[in-house]
Amino acid sequence: MRHLKLVSNQTPLSQQPVLRIAFASSDRQTINQHFGAAEAFVIFELRQNSFQLAEVAEFHGRDTARDGHEGKLEAKVALLQGCAAVYCNAVGASAIRQLLAANIQPLKVDEGLSIESQLRLLTEEWQQEPPVWMQRSLRQQQRSGHNNRFADMAAESWSEEG
Repeated sequence: MRHLKLVSNQTPLSQQPVLRIAFASSDRQTINQHFGAAEAFVIFELRQNSFQLAEVAEFHGRDTARDGHEGKLEAKVALLQGCAAVYCNAVGASAIRQLLAANIQPLKVDEGLSIESQLRLLTEEWQQEPPVWMQRSLRQQQRSGHNNRFADMAAESWSEEG
């Protein structure tokens, strides 16, 4: 597997929620792959008003074969850890179970749909009426963000001077 991660130009302390969205794509422009046989995934960071490329991962050989071998799914699900959703042209029942167990919503769309148009649609939906999976991911992120802030505060050293 080849894996490229881009460094975000957003400050880590930004309070703006970010959703990671993955697309099964061999050309990095369109959604054109079956999940289990995907040659590559393109992952974007989606904000309410913008999006940017975050990662590209390519798979080779046995990891792209449509052979019913389920071991290859583990690497793909692990790669997508932290993503709210993955868009693909088809996805098998076993992959759906594994993705949902990892809190990743699998979404099937027609082959050739533009990634950029889907991202633009998602930003519009986020502002108007987010789909249920997006609402769930935002709530989970909000809960974990609150927990992290409290954990960060607890880890700080405090001194009382009287």
